[in-house]
Amino acid sequence: MAATTVRIWQQGNQDERRPADAIVVLGAAQYDGRPSPVFEARLSHAVGLFHQGLAPLFVVTGGRIPGDTTTEAAVARQYAIAHGVPAQAIIGEDQARNTLTSMRSVAVLLKDRGLQSALFVSDPTHMLRVLRMAADMGIEGYGSPTTTSPVAADPVARLQATVHELGALGDYFLTGGDSEAGTAAH
Repeated sequence: MAATTVRIWQQGNQDERRPADAIVVLGAAQYDGRPSPVFEARLSHAVGLFHQGLAPLFVVTGGRIPGDTTTEAAVARQYAIAHGVPAQAIIGEDQARNTLTSMRSVAVLLKDRGLQSALFVSDPTHMLRVLRMAADMGIEGYGSPTTTSPVAADPVARLQATVHELGALGDYFLTGGDSEAGTAAH
């Protein structure tokens, strides 16, 4: 467990930004059409990478949980357009409610377009699992974790996120599943 914790932190502190076929921003909670602070940090970082010219395609992910009026992907799309990403450069999936399902959908979206590489944006503690899933799905993945996430800035929240990731990684490695099934925790 200690070695995995170190790997989570190492990957989360490593920005591998480079040109890729697509920038993929992983969804997070949204509130009545507005991104949560965690989601907004991810989106802001991903938009910045897009404006640096690192990829021609901007991929948004995330469905809705019961009671939501919109999807994480729709909120991400609106945010990206409002911040200068051309609508025609944005694709996404709006059904997934966890990281594994999002990643499976992203793999299909990329494969259908003949694309192989992606620059993934999420919180630092999430990056190791995201990149492992990407590799398992045949995506040449690189991580660019947001440094402005409220989770990254709060030591208690970062510790809680690390504990969550330890469990989620264990579930993924042991069962191939995602312990976040049915949540908007990703």
